Amino acid sequence: MDFAAMFIKLITKNGLVAAFIIIGITTWIAYKIGGLTKGRIHGSAIAIFFGLILAYIGGVVGGGHKGLASIPMFAGVGVMGGAMFRDFAIVSTAFGADLREIKKVGLVGVLSLIFGLLTSWVAGVGVAYAMGYTDSVSLVTIGAGVATFVVGPVTGASLGASSEVIAISIAAGVVKSVLVMILTPFVAKFVGLDNPQSAMIYGGLMGTTSGTAAGMAAVDPKLVPYAAMTATFYTGSGCLVFPSILYFATKAIFG
Repeated sequence: MDFAAMFIKLITKNGLVAAFIIIGITTWIAYKIGGLTKGRIHGSAIAIFFGLILAYIGGVVGGGHKGLASIPMFAGVGVMGGAMFRDFAIVSTAFGADLREIKKVGLVGVLSLIFGLLTSWVAGVGVAYAMGYTDSVSLVTIGAGVATFVVGPVTGASLGASSEVIAISIAAGVVKSVLVMILTPFVAKFVGLDNPQSAMIYGGLMGTTSGTAAGMAAVDPKLVPYAAMTATFYTGSGCLVFPSILYFATKAIFG
């Protein structure tokens, strides 16, 4: 057995360990590039962008629907990027938030969540209708995807949307996430993103957990837990209201 074959076999057998190495190298490169921007674009945002590129390459090369994990030797990335590690990361990030700061937001924070969901619904339904989708299931699924790429497939699966519509909803959410993480550092000064309260309101309006967390990290790493926490509430709320309340609202309007 030559060295290349032995190396591939070793990586395949130790998928999770290999995944940590791959992510570590990717993150290191991303943060080095982020340093060249003098902090305007945070390394985490670049790392997520690299992840999307690798996911696309993995899907094309592996012929599957699991991104880089579609390639057997990188299957460990699917475990590392699964729900367990994701939820652990979200919970551990939220633990960095100060409850006293959360209480200061009060009603405004709740309204930001509601307004964020409604604007996503309106934008998604409007674009979907313009694309030729007129049934309420497709409309609300794409609207849910605009909210975030987690809510889109959850809503689509709940309502029985086609795989094509679910794919569009995920794509809409991914585009939103990338835009939020890249543009947040540039608009932070103009919208007053310099304290936990504004970070929580921003997280509620934008919604995407990865997008707001990465974008906020470029503004001030101390604000990341607040933005990520409200974005998580946004995602959870979206998974509840899109398949139910907003679906019936869409059906009442479009039939």
